[in-house]
Amino acid sequence: MYYVIFRSAMTKHVSADDSQLVENLLSQLRQAKGLSRVELAAQAGITRQAVHAIETNQYLPTTAVALRLAQALGCRVEDLFRLLPQEEIVEGEWFTAAAPLHVLQSPTRVKVARVGARFIVRPVAELGEVMNYAVPADGFALPNAHPSQRSQHPSRHVQVRLLRNRRVIEQEIAVAGCDPSVFLAGDYLRRQKEDCTVVGWTLGSAAAIDALKRGEVHVAGVHVVDAQSGESNLPYLRRHLKGNEYLIITFAVWEEGLLVAPGNPKTIRGVEDLVRADIRLINREAGAGARLLLDQQLASAGIAPGTILGYDRIGRSHFQVARTIAEGHADAAVGVRAAANLFGLGFLPLQRARYDFVVPKAHLNDHPGIEAFLNILVSRSFRSEIDALGGYDMSETGTVRDLRGH
Repeated sequence: MYYVIFRSAMTKHVSADDSQLVENLLSQLRQAKGLSRVELAAQAGITRQAVHAIETNQYLPTTAVALRLAQALGCRVEDLFRLLPQEEIVEGEWFTAAAPLHVLQSPTRVKVARVGARFIVRPVAELGEVMNYAVPADGFALPNAHPSQRSQHPSRHVQVRLLRNRRVIEQEIAVAGCDPSVFLAGDYLRRQKEDCTVVGWTLGSAAAIDALKRGEVHVAGVHVVDAQSGESNLPYLRRHLKGNEYLIITFAVWEEGLLVAPGNPKTIRGVEDLVRADIRLINREAGAGARLLLDQQLASAGIAPGTILGYDRIGRSHFQVARTIAEGHADAAVGVRAAANLFGLGFLPLQRARYDFVVPKAHLNDHPGIEAFLNILVSRSFRSEIDALGGYDMSETGTVRDLRGH
């Protein structure tokens, strides 16, 4: 038994905007129950005129009246009155590394991230074939209505019709990098902050840092080992980031090496074997940490890249190159042990490399979820799950690095 304070059957007159936001099903449900307005009014303890006014969208009922109507009809309040989705269109900037904007011929499913004061837009399809069906779109990018103007005056600006609440979209965290466990971190974050999500864009280290510098993502992941000092990331970041406005936080230490078919049937022992005519390589894009490692190894061995079959064949992620080898379409690639473990491949270690996240310090203040995301990384439950994946050393997780130090 519950009690409500009943003050009035109706609220003030409904504005046109309000009536467009609410789907009113009272009349349909009343008629389905075989009740007249008089009968429903009597059961709900209100007047017939009130029922008429509510059904014709002249008035919205108070909470108490809505509860009484639902009780009389044997249904829930949300079966009687539902908020309609509000169509909102925002203008954003097309992600620089995405497919050209001019190819849009029809509405395109996109993810939208607010980075600072800008909305950055990128096609959901670029998350990969699996994530394209697993990650819901934030909206539809609308084709340019004036293609001739578009070709004469190229612009990265695009209009997006939102499918989700704008407040929720503004809490998304865009992370660029090549570590797939960022999606797992996103799931942990959702448990803590229901409206906060993480979208991971697969980019090599150099491309991720470039996207961060352009203000297109909130966080960039990087794993680049300096050939001279053997130090991870910091020498590279000092060359490419100016000022002291960035926070460098270690996520994990990876084992990087050669991925080969299960059992290593072609007896590959090192990069020297990649020049053999029976070895097909699949490489990573220029600027990726794995590509830089391969080039360093080849230079040390005095091997010209052009002598390797498949050097120009590109896989866009650690998992893509691992899958290519597992399916028998390549024999070797440089990647991480975690990918080899997932696909049951052989692994020949070459080096250990630290994977760091780079975050502009400004985002700690202007984005409500960044601090929570960083706290997830150091949480015991998340670290334990990453440890269980294999190929990750989490002993340095959460360590803050000094970008300006020497």
